[in-house]
Amino acid sequence: MKIGKTITQFIIEEQRRIGASGDFTGLLNDVCTACKNISNAVNQGELIGVLGTAGSENVQGETQKKLDIISNDMVMDATCWGGHLAGMASEEMDEVSPIPAEFPKGKYLMVFDPLDGSSNIDVNISVGTIFSILRAPEGVVDAKAEDFLQPGTEQVCGGYALYGPSTMMVLTTGHGVNGFTLDQNVGEFILTHPNMTIPADTQEFAINSSNSRFWEAPVKRYIDECLAGTEGGAREKNFNMRWVASMVAEVHRILTRGGIFMYPKDTKDPGKAGKLRLLYEANPMSMIVEQAGGLSSTGRERILEIKPTGLHQRVPVILGSKNEVERVISYHQE
Repeated sequence: MKIGKTITQFIIEEQRRIGASGDFTGLLNDVCTACKNISNAVNQGELIGVLGTAGSENVQGETQKKLDIISNDMVMDATCWGGHLAGMASEEMDEVSPIPAEFPKGKYLMVFDPLDGSSNIDVNISVGTIFSILRAPEGVVDAKAEDFLQPGTEQVCGGYALYGPSTMMVLTTGHGVNGFTLDQNVGEFILTHPNMTIPADTQEFAINSSNSRFWEAPVKRYIDECLAGTEGGAREKNFNMRWVASMVAEVHRILTRGGIFMYPKDTKDPGKAGKLRLLYEANPMSMIVEQAGGLSSTGRERILEIKPTGLHQRVPVILGSKNEVERVISYHQE
């Protein structure tokens, strides 16, 4: 019985088309291995005792789940030895993680959120892994923090794994977006969602409405119009609201059927420019969304053009269906 195109075959064909080396294919294979391992741990949950908190905090002061730490170790263990990387940085680590001295060094850098939406893990709601691959600056063998501070336009690849009813890998190398489903019978990611695109219009929005009292005027105006629907609003259509509290799940829904996701700037904590991390979350997801025909913005500027100033920099995020994001941007401009 013939199975579909595997992610390895897909990447090799892409590599030949653009004239790339085999290092990138090898690195993505290592990432796939890590995500299969994380998927297995997530699926087994309390059967192997991995639910609950770890009794520690990450660099952002957020309580870590056991699976946050386990997933972080799984990504590092699967990718550090292959000779493809000059360094890694993770949402769960304070500083850059160098490649151990016993392993060869490579020409790529990787940043990742090992378990996005981990606050949902104990209640069995979809979570995921987000990753971004960059080129190491010329001549860099052991990467330092400043080597990772590249704008999102410099990404070689942005991707995520979704651990839901099925495990999926969605990625872009700058030539469209493709989705792969893990076939548990053969242990391979198989191309099931080629050329994913986001409809330009939508009737769904995703936002944490409990923060509404802290929103800026442009965001409040947009949401008020959506809520007013056909009865008294300027939109002349009714909207549905969604909120999963897992960016991977939110973006995957938008890729599948359209929508807009917003974690905007607000006044809840004036010391934070936004909630989501630029390098680990906003940049790879923005690359995916834009490659699928959508838009991604802070409301004031294109996320992919922001020059990072720190490993754990936060930004507002507004992304999804093109026409809706443009409307929110126009409200900010006004």
